[in-house]
Amino acid sequence: MGDEKVSMVFKLYCLTVMTVLAATYAVVVRYTRTASSGDLYFSTTAVCITEVFKLLLSTGLLARESGSLKKLVGILKRHVFCNPRELLTLSVSSVVYAIQNNMAFLALSNLDAAVHQVTYQLKIPCTALCMILMLRRTLSRLQWFAIAMLCGGVMLVQWKPIQATKVPVEQNPFVGFIAIAIAVLCSGFAGVYFEKVLKSSDTSLWVRNIQMYISGIVITMLAVLLNDGQKVVEKGFFFGYTPYVCFVIFLASVGGLYTSAVVKYTDNIMKSFSAAAAIVLSTVASRIFFGLHITTTFASGAILVCVSIYLYGLPKQDTTKLSVEDSEQKSKQKLVCETLIERGG
Repeated sequence: MGDEKVSMVFKLYCLTVMTVLAATYAVVVRYTRTASSGDLYFSTTAVCITEVFKLLLSTGLLARESGSLKKLVGILKRHVFCNPRELLTLSVSSVVYAIQNNMAFLALSNLDAAVHQVTYQLKIPCTALCMILMLRRTLSRLQWFAIAMLCGGVMLVQWKPIQATKVPVEQNPFVGFIAIAIAVLCSGFAGVYFEKVLKSSDTSLWVRNIQMYISGIVITMLAVLLNDGQKVVEKGFFFGYTPYVCFVIFLASVGGLYTSAVVKYTDNIMKSFSAAAAIVLSTVASRIFFGLHITTTFASGAILVCVSIYLYGLPKQDTTKLSVEDSEQKSKQKLVCETLIERGG
């Protein structure tokens, strides 16, 4: 699957859609949590419904991959219904992702979408640290420099937290930043843990997703009961749902699929452009819809973050190949010198 050839047009299509989805998701969630009129929905139920939709989409894609209903049933029986150990293994990711998704709603309730998008890029150094500790990966000097630049950019953005002028509800930037910090830690760990599980066997990506989403549904249902159980019983599971809330669930469900496509078909540089473009789009949308006042420190920090994302995504230099080439070059130079000496003698 990794050798599939796709056109540049398809790659650009996937990147464009993922960029728009990421930016739109942050803006729409922000709107539903702060600017919409009417009763506020329960974010825990939205996270739970998102897991259900992701499960259905992943099952459909697995059905397409398997080619027949009989094969699909056999795969689900072997890897899901008769394999509780694998479900338990993937439940670790499910718990962490559930926390991350709920923290995203809390963060966007207290921080503007643009500030959230910039600050959320702290997931890059967090993921890098988890990769070093859990997968024994190494980073280049340029990547370490990019991480330092990214942290500096986020510090500038958070130096004087800005608030939108068209948001009628009370906000707490400190609570929003703590929520993002928790979400960032969860994102880094869960992503690397899931990658480690994927690479431990040749099981299909969609099978692993199904295992994770089944656990995710159970875990998010527990979150609904623990956090909003009494309110849900009184007002109903879908209390406060509007077309915008349904749109949020749609964006969260489909966004994961396009992220998988981008990871599969594109490189780090193109993904970096996508992340930077999402920040720009979120900033523009926040300025238009929420009256965000863009300060010099915010603009400077956002630019630093965008540049650092690009630098971090640059491909590593193949030092092994360079060392071989250098040794070959030195051998040739030595041979030439020896020949010249012999001729001179």
